Amino acid sequence: MELDALIRALAPSEVAGARSVEVRDLAYDTRRMAKGALYFCVPGAYVDGHDLAWEAIEQGAVALVVERPLEVDVPQLVVVDSRAAMAVAADVFFGKPTKELEVAGATGTNGKTTTAILLQSMLNAAGRPAGLVGTIGWVVGGEQRAAPFTTPEAIDLQRLFREMLDRGDRSAAVEASSHGSALNRLDRVRFDALVFTNLSQDHLDLHGTMDAYFQAKRRLFTGAQPPPAAVNVGDDFGRRLAGELASAHRAPLVTFGLDDSAEIRPDGLEVTARGSRFRAAGIDVETPLRGIFNVENVLGAVAAGLLLDLEEEAIATGIAGVAGIPGRFEVIDEGQSFSVIVDYAHTPDSLATVLRAARGLGNGRVIVVFGAGGDRDRGKRPLMGQVAVELADHVIVTSDNPRSEEPVAIIAEILQGAGVDVELDHDRRTAIARAVDLAERGDVVVIAGKGHEQGQEIAGVVHPFDDRTVARDAILALGRENG
Repeated sequence: MELDALIRALAPSEVAGARSVEVRDLAYDTRRMAKGALYFCVPGAYVDGHDLAWEAIEQGAVALVVERPLEVDVPQLVVVDSRAAMAVAADVFFGKPTKELEVAGATGTNGKTTTAILLQSMLNAAGRPAGLVGTIGWVVGGEQRAAPFTTPEAIDLQRLFREMLDRGDRSAAVEASSHGSALNRLDRVRFDALVFTNLSQDHLDLHGTMDAYFQAKRRLFTGAQPPPAAVNVGDDFGRRLAGELASAHRAPLVTFGLDDSAEIRPDGLEVTARGSRFRAAGIDVETPLRGIFNVENVLGAVAAGLLLDLEEEAIATGIAGVAGIPGRFEVIDEGQSFSVIVDYAHTPDSLATVLRAARGLGNGRVIVVFGAGGDRDRGKRPLMGQVAVELADHVIVTSDNPRSEEPVAIIAEILQGAGVDVELDHDRRTAIARAVDLAERGDVVVIAGKGHEQGQEIAGVVHPFDDRTVARDAILALGRENG
């Protein structure tokens, strides 16, 4: 693509240098760029891309997008916000892929992953081959890939969408994170349906306040082309969002939830240890996903399916076809007499939800093992401690992903809410083994925080670690000890 085409799309305040340069790719990371790339100088939390401009040129950048002019010998496009410009340029450079690709999204604090996977399954059942962009992985043309981020940077995201189209996908299910919204990664994504699941405390290290967090979610539903919306009115923030969207009258809106005011709600609801069944919007729904919270996720998927004009059979078949979500209320069963659940719960609300659901799986105690991530919202740590002692019978506080923080310091902040009448073990592996060892017939062990993750980050180094594998090993070891 000629640089001049991108200049027209970006409308920079200043252009220095030739406009006839050929741009072969877009880049924001000097470690991953092809020769002939247009390099975006993006100010980051730790590194300012402007300081790497000369390195980018050495690596083959033929032009720069900057927020301030630099003394370099390649063309420069001066813009107000390099990151926002990156989203616009990526959309244009990759041929506006979401004008062709049907996109269904899910946003909220909890339930995004489950809802996105339900949406993908429903789209596939409807004969609209679907890619996936989410926390537990990306799927492109049926190929599973690791996901370094829930919502990738705009260049990577638009490249993924173009590749999906090239490999035969007709649609995509996307987890729309608040980071993706606040950092402009989701700008220029044209959602055909967008689900709001819920909102509770998380990511305040980025957003600062709950209102700012809400606004990051809200902006996905507004703008020049607001998407058709499915909103959970059983959530306080969801009711607020639904009210604002209804007043605007700018796009189709469907409400869902357990609340009687919801348009899509479960009739004849049966919740068992094997899943749930109910009727919603005239559709008979049966899901093997456990817990009342998953009923809300399924309702959100049903609402989105209606917005996407999916046939009732495709909605029901797609939902029934999702047997489980990796690391989301995942049962670890090696024939033991007690239940073991691994879940990604890492916020006060999600931990409370999982512990309440776990209570219904057995007739004994609920034992919980959890920690909190380092370099993330510190305010939620004592709240998680408080939730654990209120809803579990035995609490073991351990390490999660401490990252650059001291595990002892993180645990100390959890204890501000949990008090001193809990068990401590800084080693997550032995903490999980301890919980399994304590469990008796009918008990439920909940291992919370890391879910599907297969590594534990300590002092900047990621060590192999999977809660599910560690739990399974502990159960098997206990069986051997008991003969």
